[in-house]
Amino acid sequence: MAQTTREPVFTDIHRKIDVGFAPLTVAAPSLAMPDYVTHRDGATEIGKLSAEAVVREFEATAEEIEAMGAELIEHVKRCEARTLDTFAVSQELKDVAAHYREEARRIFLQIENCSRLTAEASKTCAELMEKLATAPR
Repeated sequence: MAQTTREPVFTDIHRKIDVGFAPLTVAAPSLAMPDYVTHRDGATEIGKLSAEAVVREFEATAEEIEAMGAELIEHVKRCEARTLDTFAVSQELKDVAAHYREEARRIFLQIENCSRLTAEASKTCAELMEKLATAPR
């Protein structure tokens, strides 16, 4: 009789799931009501339970909003740190640019000096050639 291979496959999957994951736990909502609300006299039990459920949902949302505010502050702190880093890098870039300008000035002067020296040498050669051409033989 033919044997099916599905059983061991599912057993292997279940074994991998059981070994690889922690059991799931679900946290129960806090049963305490927030301090800013109290039940009023004359409210029915259903009204009290409904009001409690709604206020707990609002409180949970308010806590999430506060957590977002704290997270936003952390992002701002990181942004401020990056801003300071940016200012430091900007100053370094200004220093590098100043160095490049100084190097350009140095090369500019060197080229002009070489040009002047070449012009003087050419002039001197021309004067010597003229003297040689006009000199008595």
